Amino acid sequence: MAPSILSLSLKRNSLQILPILSTIFLLIQRYDAFEFKVGGPTSTWTVPADPTVAVYNHWAEKSRFQIGDSLLFVYDANHDSVLHVTEDDYTNCNTASPLETFSDGNTVFQLNKSGPHYFISGVDENCRKNEKLVVVVMADRSNRDSNGAAPPPPSPSDSDEETPSEESSRPRNGALSAAATTVATAIAPLLVALAI
Repeated sequence: MAPSILSLSLKRNSLQILPILSTIFLLIQRYDAFEFKVGGPTSTWTVPADPTVAVYNHWAEKSRFQIGDSLLFVYDANHDSVLHVTEDDYTNCNTASPLETFSDGNTVFQLNKSGPHYFISGVDENCRKNEKLVVVVMADRSNRDSNGAAPPPPSPSDSDEETPSEESSRPRNGALSAAATTVATAIAPLLVALAI
């Protein structure tokens, strides 16, 4: 009788632990991406106080945008909008043919490819007063294959390569995903053993 009581207890405990561990794993995976509020934590998408200063571009130059990050544009939807445009339309404040138009007042734009992304106000006059933004997304340097596996560590002879810059306040793409994969790999057999 004792083995069956122990078995039931272990199964019940594993069923209680599984949701907690799953949540932790998902949070670790999600940490790779970051949502940037355009202009900074207290800013909104509007004409700058000094229209001769490119405040949004100054803000963007201080950040490191990576694939998977997103931009949050907060603005008055009754008086403004956000247009995702080409470089030429950005330079000329051309609102006639945007790649995408957003007018909900709380726009989240997913940065899904590297390179420059251009945004302007949907109000021509606002764009001409520097309500516009260029965001440059860094190239994916994680060297991960399609399964998310990291390449083997470099040999000691590769030590002459450049070390990562300290200007970023967060890990490079994939750093936490690798940690999450390691944790999941270590915990999986334990969960299976507890469930049996």
